[in-house]
Formats: sequence, structure tokens, C-alpha cells
Amino acid sequence: MSLPDPRRLLFLSAVALAFVLMLAPVVMVMVISVFRQEIVSFPPPGFTLDWYVNAWARQEFARGFMTSLQVALLATLIGVPCGTAAALALHRSGIRGKGAWNTLLLGPLAVPGVVAGTALYMFYLRAEFWIDQDITATLQGLVAAHVLLTIPWTVRLVSASLQGLDRQAEEAAANLGARPFTVFRRVTLPMLRPGIVAAALFSFIQSFENLELTLLLVGPGRTTLPVAMLSYLEFRIDPTLAAVATVQILLVGGLMLLTDRFVKLSRIV
Repeated sequence: MSLPDPRRLLFLSAVALAFVLMLAPVVMVMVISVFRQEIVSFPPPGFTLDWYVNAWARQEFARGFMTSLQVALLATLIGVPCGTAAALALHRSGIRGKGAWNTLLLGPLAVPGVVAGTALYMFYLRAEFWIDQDITATLQGLVAAHVLLTIPWTVRLVSASLQGLDRQAEEAAANLGARPFTVFRRVTLPMLRPGIVAAALFSFIQSFENLELTLLLVGPGRTTLPVAMLSYLEFRIDPTLAAVATVQILLVGGLMLLTDRFVKLSRIV
């Protein structure tokens, strides 16, 4: 029997170590969420689900979850079509300065969230003075800010899909008499579906879990779930936050598994 290649063993060990380092904090949060004691210590004296009941009973978490869900859905519904149209324009049109436009559209990914939130807050204050209408601490202002998170992800993922798109099917449909809109609706859009679905998934996750950008733009009654968790942490430290975080982890993980079932994210991401 031949011995295994040491280089392969070293590579597999490095991969396993990387997975452990990535998943250990997630597993630890989920384990802490069922600790019986309020102050985390090892070994735990017992396990309980009371912290999940406590999280469900607190209105700030329920309101924050609904607000985050509403903002994430609206931002995704607005940002994904806009980002898809922008990606198509950059890839198919003869517009000048494509590199500059692409950098502009992907720019929000490179700007720290706190910096972007501060800039948007100052812009909203100035815009309120110009139009004499409230923008800061409103749902509309928060959704508009989160659209800035969804468009770059959409442009990036849809552009990746367009790079490998075979245009022969589109040309064949056009040669058979199909109008441009019909070609787009019946041929191009179905071929772009994996990229669009992946963009919608990542856009929703980025919006739902965003804290830095949102922190400066929320108002009374419009607190998102991450902001509600941060506010709770200022006054209490117990496994309730771990329970809320576990629900978030399961929600995001479920969405990714469901999406991968239909579009195979490994081909896009």
C-alpha cells in the first residue's frame, strides 16, 4: 500500500484548520445560547432554552426583526433590478468610460460602513433643508441607504454571469424573428437567473445584518435587529443575544441552502 502524499496531507490539514477557524465562533455562539447561567463560564452547569423565550418576549427584538426584514426586502427589490440593468449596460452597451462607471458602482463595497453612514447622515440633513421634508430616521431614508449595499453586489454577481454567457442562443432567437424585448425576457433573463438569484440572496443578507451604515440612520420606532442587539448589549450581557444571533445564523444558512438547491451558488460565487 502506497503512503499518502505529504503535500496533499498538508493541504487538507490547512483546509480543515481554515474551516475550524471560520466555524468555531459560529458554533460557540450557538452553544452559548443554551447555557443555563447568565454569566458564561465553562463547564456550564446545565442547558436551557429560556434565553430564546426571553428574546421572543422582548418587544425591541421583535420590532427590530420586522424592520430589518422590511428594509432588506425593499432594498433587494429595488437594488437588484437596478444593479442588473447597470451590469447589462456596462457589459453590452458602447458607453464610454466603462471602467470608471464600474468603479463607481462597486465603490460602496470599499467604503467603511461607518464612513458611509456618516456621509449619508450629513447628506440627508442637507437634503432635508433643501426639500423641507424629513429623510433622516425614516423608513424611506433607511431603504435608500441600503439600496447602496444591494446594487454593488448585484453588479458584481450579474457581471460574473454575463462573462460566461453564450450569446448564440440570443442570436438564434433574434434570427428567428424575436423582438429584442422578447429575446431578453425569454432567453437572456433565464440564463442570468443564477446570478440574479445569488445577487438577491447576498443583497438581502447584507441589508438584513448591516449595523455600521444603519446605526446613524435609524430613529425611534425604526430600529433594526442589529441595532436593537447593540442597544441591549449596553445594559445587559447574557445568552439572550446569543439566542438572537443563532436565529439569524439559522435564517441565513437556510436561505443559502434553499437557494443553492435551485441555482448552485458554487457556479456563481
